[in-house]
Amino acid sequence: MSTFHAVVWIDHKEAHVLMFDPDHVEALRIQSRSHHKHQGKADDAAAFYAEVAQALQGSHEVLLTGPGLARNTFRGWCAAHQKSTTDLIVDSIASDHPSDAQLVALAKQYFKKFDAMAADPSQA
Repeated sequence: MSTFHAVVWIDHKEAHVLMFDPDHVEALRIQSRSHHKHQGKADDAAAFYAEVAQALQGSHEVLLTGPGLARNTFRGWCAAHQKSTTDLIVDSIASDHPSDAQLVALAKQYFKKFDAMAADPSQA
């Protein structure tokens, strides 16, 4: 699905990737292959992050969210291995465990403000 916005809720176990436009939402859950936070292999995390990054192709702006540091670790992995995805990420904010509907509502509110701030005032 080619959409303008996406929100990713990510922790060390899974990622919820929600791509949306004003009328449609497409949700995808990606499971990490590592079942143990501290015993997972680097290859497991790389494969997980690569799968999340692949799911974001076609989006233009991405908001990362989630508890802990996983969202920042993912962003760092993208900077090192998937520059095209790094360029899509506009922000990373902490959140607990919202439902997918709550994530989309959060992202729509965020992007409404973000897009208004990014607008070129000379074009208004």
